[in-house]
Amino acid sequence: MEASCVIVGAGRGIGLELAKLLSQTHAVTATSRRPSPALTALDVSHVTGVDICDRASLGAVAARFDSASLDLLIVVAGVLHRDTLGSIDDSQIQVQLDVNALGPVRVVDVFSDRLRDGAKVVVLTSRMGSMADNSSGGYYGYRMSKAALNAAAVSLAHDLSHRKIAVGILHPGYVQTDMTGGNGDLSPAASAQLLVARISELSLVQSGKFFHANGEGLPW
Repeated sequence: MEASCVIVGAGRGIGLELAKLLSQTHAVTATSRRPSPALTALDVSHVTGVDICDRASLGAVAARFDSASLDLLIVVAGVLHRDTLGSIDDSQIQVQLDVNALGPVRVVDVFSDRLRDGAKVVVLTSRMGSMADNSSGGYYGYRMSKAALNAAAVSLAHDLSHRKIAVGILHPGYVQTDMTGGNGDLSPAASAQLLVARISELSLVQSGKFFHANGEGLPW
């Protein structure tokens, strides 16, 4: 039977490219908040109106799967605001924490009983959540939220280890997406290719460790 995969946040960018690639090897169910013509055009099951901050919408997707039937769960959805000292907007930081940090934990919590033993969970984080790698400051909400996500993902790795579920914590690179204003070193398609390679090799040995999409280990 074909392996099953859910991608949360696949309407555009990296998530869309992951859906394209993984549809070659998996039965993909891809979600987006809003209708996405590019996603609709793919030969995958797609669900719109799914918000990473809304348990009910996530639960409706999880209900499509039998217990212990899901092989791969990927959380891509994220948001970035360019917070600067002197003009901090509390509400923007709270949104980033809810989407980027709590959001992936919420997804895994909702889907946990749908994951088979030996499945894989992947969260897309950012090296901007690394404290050792922070050489420029700024981006308060984004850095805080991704650092919190990294901490949570390590806990997920521990809590799921008895079921032999590996948790990948992956930085996709500096990717040319709407989030970066089209700036970056990699196209979404190139980033997705690297990420699929990391997902393919993900095992309990890498679970709970922080990696760049190119395979380089990253500091916390």
